Amino acid sequence: MSATLTLPDPSVPPESPRVRAVTDFAEISRRIQDAGLMRRRYAYYWAKLVGMVVVWAALITAFVLVGDSWWQLATAVVAAVVMTQTAFLGHDAAHRQMFVSGKWNEWTSLVVANLFVGLSYGWWQHKHTRHHGNPNKEDVDPDIDLPVLAFTATQAASRRNPFTRWFAAHQGYFFFPLLLLEGIDLHYQGLKRVFGREPIARRGVEILFLGTRLVGYVVLVFAVLSPVKAVVFIALHLALFGLYMGGSFAPNHKGMPIVPKDLKIDFLRRQVLMSRNVTGGRFVDVALGGLNYQIEHHLFPSMPRISLRRAQPIIAAFCAEKDVKYTQTTLFTSYGIVIRYLNEVGLGARDNFTCPLVQSYR
Repeated sequence: MSATLTLPDPSVPPESPRVRAVTDFAEISRRIQDAGLMRRRYAYYWAKLVGMVVVWAALITAFVLVGDSWWQLATAVVAAVVMTQTAFLGHDAAHRQMFVSGKWNEWTSLVVANLFVGLSYGWWQHKHTRHHGNPNKEDVDPDIDLPVLAFTATQAASRRNPFTRWFAAHQGYFFFPLLLLEGIDLHYQGLKRVFGREPIARRGVEILFLGTRLVGYVVLVFAVLSPVKAVVFIALHLALFGLYMGGSFAPNHKGMPIVPKDLKIDFLRRQVLMSRNVTGGRFVDVALGGLNYQIEHHLFPSMPRISLRRAQPIIAAFCAEKDVKYTQTTLFTSYGIVIRYLNEVGLGARDNFTCPLVQSYR
């Protein structure tokens, strides 16, 4: 019996890196779907939403009962944690993790973000969608285009006067103190968007919800506390909220490669190589609202938060098969990486465009 040698068809071009990349993502998508990780988890999210309302009601009741006391500073700390955890729920709804219906997710996010947290859903959605589409891409990702911090050598070089150059060289050390102002900035950016000229869906609803939340919050605080205590309470509450929010999002991409604006990378590698997971078990899962599974979240944004933990070993193993670098570290190690990265960029000592994909995709 003779063997037949089959030669490749010369009319069919060899598989290109881009074709392989599309095939890779289709393959991991099938594995995730087959594992049932994209199905909606209604019981989980309804429990979260009902629990959110109960916790807020208990917190407001406690605030009123404690009255005009400096013990309310402890209430401010609890309120910052509750508000951040509530913001995580708004983030889940904005990514359509909760319901099949887009309108249910949108309205849930509007209520949670605008009415409970005081942040604009429309502003956040516009900004966050651009980030998800091109994480760490120069001139595209709004998260690395900030007026205060330099994330690229080009941004650092644009600092002209002695103070801004000195600040850029030490910016890593200022990163976490600056997060104390993040709570105020998040509120300001949302209000700027809803009252600005840029298009935004449901502007009237957003203004109504934001107005109710922000005015109601200030009235309640000043009704219960004397003016000095009220100002201190609000300052502490917003400072800790900003620190918690910023500290939850910072480990995800800061210190990972920056993508040149003219470089195109396939979806799977664009999301995995520019993202970092944070390890630490169930406590970190809860504390960071699932953002510690950043790679899984970026690959499958609509995957329910509770399913990310099960998806992690599947995606990590797949990346190992395809020789795609999968980065994960502990929370405090990631903070150290962020600080060093920002200082090195500010000093011009880091080539933040170093990436093995550049040559293969040019």
